[in-house]
Amino acid sequence: MFYEVKRTRQALTKQRCIEILTEEKRGVLSVQGEDGYPYAMPMNHYYDPATHRLYFHGGKVGYKIDCLKNNPKCSYVAFRPCGMDDNGWAKIFESVIIFGRVSFLADEKEIVSYARKLCDKFTQDESYVEHELQTSLKGTAMFYIEIEHMTGKTVHEK
Repeated sequence: MFYEVKRTRQALTKQRCIEILTEEKRGVLSVQGEDGYPYAMPMNHYYDPATHRLYFHGGKVGYKIDCLKNNPKCSYVAFRPCGMDDNGWAKIFESVIIFGRVSFLADEKEIVSYARKLCDKFTQDESYVEHELQTSLKGTAMFYIEIEHMTGKTVHEK
């Protein structure tokens, strides 16, 4: 079912893919929507090296949650701009695509722990994080992708 990168010279190592997932803050989550239509949305993510999972947060209700509960299979892409070529018009970037299945966290301590880790990618302002946890935690869902397949490549637009 899963394909490897066709142009092997452009393929990234597993370690490089993990570095991109760890360092980049955002990507695009794609799920199976209603009537077979794909549904893709930008998301913030946290990669946990201990579990080799990507963690996300969002509201407890809505179309994304309905889609994930109906079909937990998804894909996620994160990418990193690397600059321009010598001619100044072609972009160079690295991308990582993962496939996996979503599971929702139920334990409140675990939810708070991963919410903090996700927040730490954006701010070190503890008072802000505490305020957000106190005001938003009840309406927040935390979920993760169990990574089943991951590839990455360097793209040079020429």
